[in-house]
Amino acid sequence: QVQLGESGGGLVQAGGSLRLSCAASSRIFSTNAMGWFRQAPGKGREFVASISRSGGTTYYADSVKGRFTVRRDNAKNTVYLQMNSLKPEDTAVYYCAADPLSSRVKEGSVRYWGQGTQVTVSS
Repeated sequence: QVQLGESGGGLVQAGGSLRLSCAASSRIFSTNAMGWFRQAPGKGREFVASISRSGGTTYYADSVKGRFTVRRDNAKNTVYLQMNSLKPEDTAVYYCAADPLSSRVKEGSVRYWGQGTQVTVSS
């Protein structure tokens, strides 16, 4: 049973933008901080960004600070990742995650994962 559904991935040229979306059930969305991770080919999964349940606190990996923005729409039970100034090194499968314990959304405490969406940035 799919609990989180991502959309918005695709192919974009370096310097371009994409917006990822992740929809969840109201039960999951209201009780979890939400985050994004990514996994590039041959590499481990890494944290990208997260947002607290209220939306008042956000966290970003150093590699995406100033380029990516995470926000949530609690009325739509959806979290977004706006990605600007994309670089080839941003190429990865991006995963949405829900963490009931930590606003930082730590991989070890994630309760729900999305199926992933591919983002490819060409040089």
